[in-house]
Amino acid sequence: MDDSKWTASRIPDQTGRTFVVTGANSGLGLATSRQLARRGAHVIMAVRDETKGRQAIAELTAAQPDARLELRRVDLADLDSVRAFADRIHADGVSVDVLVNNAGVMMPPRTLSPQGHEIQLAANHLGHFALTGLLLGSLRHHDDPRVVNISSILHRRGRIRFDDLTGARKYSPLAFYAQSKFATTLFGLELDRRLRASGSPVRSVLAHPGYTATNLQSSAPTGLTKLLGGFTNRLLGQDVEVGALPQLYAATDPGAEGGEFIGPDGVGESRGHPTRVRPVASAEDPATAVRFWKLSEELTGVCYDLPAAV
Repeated sequence: MDDSKWTASRIPDQTGRTFVVTGANSGLGLATSRQLARRGAHVIMAVRDETKGRQAIAELTAAQPDARLELRRVDLADLDSVRAFADRIHADGVSVDVLVNNAGVMMPPRTLSPQGHEIQLAANHLGHFALTGLLLGSLRHHDDPRVVNISSILHRRGRIRFDDLTGARKYSPLAFYAQSKFATTLFGLELDRRLRASGSPVRSVLAHPGYTATNLQSSAPTGLTKLLGGFTNRLLGQDVEVGALPQLYAATDPGAEGGEFIGPDGVGESRGHPTRVRPVASAEDPATAVRFWKLSEELTGVCYDLPAAV
């Protein structure tokens, strides 16, 4: 990447391109939608709460009346909702160029999804795994198609608890958040390997925002964790418009390559402008990735037409 600082002003013109951004009504998703719309993109803002989604669109169009924004509902923690969303995209003949898997939940009390999965793994990984698989066929036919998965610095503390995936034996909100973001990273890297092996033009790129002040740190956590989240946001968190830059780079810059991980260039990758970073070494293990890919297909019922790379 160029040594000069990458900012949103360097996003190429996106006129004629359609982006699906999950979790688009607030935080990183809203900032990402704003910048994409400014560059002429048609942005499908995929949200769980339609009231908040309409408020977000009103905010964006007030500043940019010609913004091409569309609201669609999806609950990433509910696989039935994910399938319904994808079915509507196909039924309406929508052509998607870039999928930004941004939505997520962070450190709630132990909760299970409608399908019985731990809620952080369900919303942060399984829903996006299913959505990507269901939309991948249409992505393949576009110019410069991409899938961008949003990970976290905390993926470095994660591992897949194959013997206790739902936390039934022992649950920690932080540990299971880290597991979900480790899962996201495994998925993004394995997707890249499979896409390359199949000769697909789709790029799978990972990004993380460092420590960015969003409502994630205070909306789902409870008790002391909630209080600390609000305090550290004010003290340490960078502005969301800067935090969104790594995923905007991954989604739009011609120099972003499949398999890359984009994060902030500051100390500890906690803040700053986009640069290439490395995932934790365990996330690059193909054997773990293949095992977890098979499990993700079983848990979601979505099977990819992408065999494991040899």
